[in-house]
Amino acid sequence: MKHRTFFWFFLPTALAMLVFIAAPIVSVVTQSFFLPHEAVLIETENCGPFGCNTSITIDQEATAELWEEAPLGRFAGFDIYLDRGHLATAEIGQAWTTSESWSEFWSIVFNLPFYRALAFTLTYTFVCTPALIALGFAIAVAVNSLHRHLRGLMIFFSLLPMIVTPLVGSLILFWMIDARGVLGNFIQYLADDPDLSLKASTPLMWISLIVYGIWSSAPFAFVVFYAGLQTVPQDTLESSMIDGATRWQQIRYVTIPHLMPLVTFVALIQLMDNFRVFEPIIGFTAAAHATSLSWIIFNDLGGETRQLSAAATTSVLTILGVAILLSPVLIRTWRDFRGRPA
Repeated sequence: MKHRTFFWFFLPTALAMLVFIAAPIVSVVTQSFFLPHEAVLIETENCGPFGCNTSITIDQEATAELWEEAPLGRFAGFDIYLDRGHLATAEIGQAWTTSESWSEFWSIVFNLPFYRALAFTLTYTFVCTPALIALGFAIAVAVNSLHRHLRGLMIFFSLLPMIVTPLVGSLILFWMIDARGVLGNFIQYLADDPDLSLKASTPLMWISLIVYGIWSSAPFAFVVFYAGLQTVPQDTLESSMIDGATRWQQIRYVTIPHLMPLVTFVALIQLMDNFRVFEPIIGFTAAAHATSLSWIIFNDLGGETRQLSAAATTSVLTILGVAILLSPVLIRTWRDFRGRPA
């Protein structure tokens, strides 16, 4: 394709990316360096027959003038990034100097809101992503091995988690793990502890969220891998069978290498999606035990006093986190692309 032709072909996509992706990111990054203006307070003294009372009110006109002069707010630089709600450099430095052991130091760090959310986000991402890839691949291989009359039915049941809305699915599982639910009663029976509650235990709540994440995302990996299995060269499989390869050896040395580009694709998509985990925490009402970076953004934007600067700062840190997670996969993909013969 000629460069001129490619330019006009790609121009609409580039403009859409500029308007809907680049511009909002620039806006969020800019907002993360500004704090809201402080309200201008007026102190008035009202005197009566029984004495004088002092009242403090907000000067709406003066406050509005501040916003007119500087619509973004007060420039704060990196102060928001370093405060207690985010990187908390002062608190970490103090913990480093006062802690007597590593366990005490990490206990202090993970009690900070940003690092507590980051710990769950990374745990959820690094557990769910490989697990759902493995589960999706296993389901795809199993369905592909079935008789063609049974495949349609099994594909339908395998796609059910994808059909259910994430928030609805998390609510259903949340009700099931309740002490009065099916899974909650069964776990109490297995543990022989009638007072056991998944909702009251942080480790059990983390496990429940991770299990839901794997269950809800595995169908996507299954669809991709099942489509890829239809392109596996049959000649190579037949040759491996003639050479005496077992079923597992065929999968390991023929099928998996053939599907590696799809594995990379699924890993990229799921790393981004899992790092932005949000709906399960809301559906499970798990904020007391597990928070994520996306949940912090939602929490900052909610309530009567919206903390736009804090939400913008967490958004920028989330974008940087996604970029760091994806960089090894992208670098490997780029090297594989450069290494291919023309």
